[in-house]
Amino acid sequence: MAPTLYRGSRPETAHQDRARDWAEIQERMLVPLYDTVNDRLDVGPGTGILALNCGSGLALLLAAARGAAVTGYDADPGRLRLAAERMAVPQRLGTLPRGALVADTAACLRTGAPTSADVRAGGYDVVTALDPATPAQDLRPALSAVAADARPGTAVVLAGWGPPERCSAARVLAVAARLAEPRGEAAPTPGIGGRDDLEDLARGAGLRPDGSGRVSCPFGYQDQASAVRGLLATGLFEAAVAATDQQQVDKEIAEALHPYRRPDGTVRMENVFRYLIARV
Repeated sequence: MAPTLYRGSRPETAHQDRARDWAEIQERMLVPLYDTVNDRLDVGPGTGILALNCGSGLALLLAAARGAAVTGYDADPGRLRLAAERMAVPQRLGTLPRGALVADTAACLRTGAPTSADVRAGGYDVVTALDPATPAQDLRPALSAVAADARPGTAVVLAGWGPPERCSAARVLAVAARLAEPRGEAAPTPGIGGRDDLEDLARGAGLRPDGSGRVSCPFGYQDQASAVRGLLATGLFEAAVAATDQQQVDKEIAEALHPYRRPDGTVRMENVFRYLIARV
């Protein structure tokens, strides 16, 4: 398992910084989830994986290390470039139109989301959507394409937050909900869904739920500054920043993290994530 403590920082432009903070700080917190899914589905040589919202490619890298052939889609070119660096595959320079960004014999990264034709041509064994921060409405079109055009029996894995009472991060994410609604009206905590949200999403796309599980994914950071950067990299605070300002959001995240600071300055939050296995 990858370590959960981040050390160091790389200041860059705002967008690049968010993408790199995701890759270097936050994404590794989900390694227990990735490993559990790979184990449960016996991912290995000969497994073809299609990853929706693949981010900077850590889940793809772990699957490829087991011998799987992986294809990842993401709408963020910055994250895809980092995935290309991480997976050490050739990168096309210049603009990033929809279509292949990088490709070799075992890995392919593409911008946007797969079409029905992409799904039919891929012949995938497993389709994953493992970023718990991805809104359901953003996943539905791709999941519907998978349900309509993937081979019968194809496994589709969705991930989301576990019960709020078992996710320390839920208290911190509540800051995003409060700041994003300046009128003070109740707003849902971003990323924290209901008990049956994954099942509802799968059935709504035409998939058949076929098992689920829970995984402990503690969030561990070297210090408070790294924790703030990692949480911001999830994208769950964008609405809060737009409604207030970056300085205010940073300040309130830091205050919400106070109960999780340890005497040595590190920050640790215990969290549980759910995953659902559905079938085409």
